[in-house]
Amino acid sequence: MSADGLGDGDFKAQTPMQPYEFGYSCPAMRTSLVAIAALTTAGMLVGASAVGCGSRSQSKAPPSRPVTSSTATPTPAKGQPTDYSRLLIRAADINAPVTFKASPPIQNPNGKPGAATTFTDDDGSHVIHDTIEILPDPAAAAGALNAAKATPPGPITGTPVKANVGTGGVTISGDLPDKSKGVTVLLFTEGKAFVTLEFDGPTGVPAPPEFVTDVGQKQDASIKKGLPA
Repeated sequence: MSADGLGDGDFKAQTPMQPYEFGYSCPAMRTSLVAIAALTTAGMLVGASAVGCGSRSQSKAPPSRPVTSSTATPTPAKGQPTDYSRLLIRAADINAPVTFKASPPIQNPNGKPGAATTFTDDDGSHVIHDTIEILPDPAAAAGALNAAKATPPGPITGTPVKANVGTGGVTISGDLPDKSKGVTVLLFTEGKAFVTLEFDGPTGVPAPPEFVTDVGQKQDASIKKGLPA
């Protein structure tokens, strides 16, 4: 007899074990379920392995392409204003007993196509205003010249005198009405460019004509060289 009071014959005569709680079956059935679960798990692992391999192969990055740099020079946008400051003379072009210094050039003075700058000596007693206005054509430039001769800047009231500079070159000299300074103005055209060179100095001492002509001819030559027809 065993420890719990049942003999061997009594143990063998017992009926098969009934299912456990939660739906699990007897030991023999559990063995079958374990085998089925093992097969199912193995199949899932094989499937997952196949999916994983496929995922890795699909996520493989494409070969990189060599990077090339462009050396093309950017072109100005359409409608961008032309820089006419290259047409202006430089301070070194002014041949005088005193040294002149140039101010930074102004693009499109008074809202008109062109450029302007100012040259000043050390004590500021002599100043040269250089203004270039670009017109649509030579006829328009000639019209601007005639209008300026009728109403010279300043205002000054001298009589226009022909000057050997550009086309239609003239000079007008005189003192300002308030006698604050003397002014000589050189006006001329070169192609479609209209130029005003104003020489300011002490009252009663106009700029020497040869000096005015020399500066004007250098400005005219610069426009001829740099302004397209």
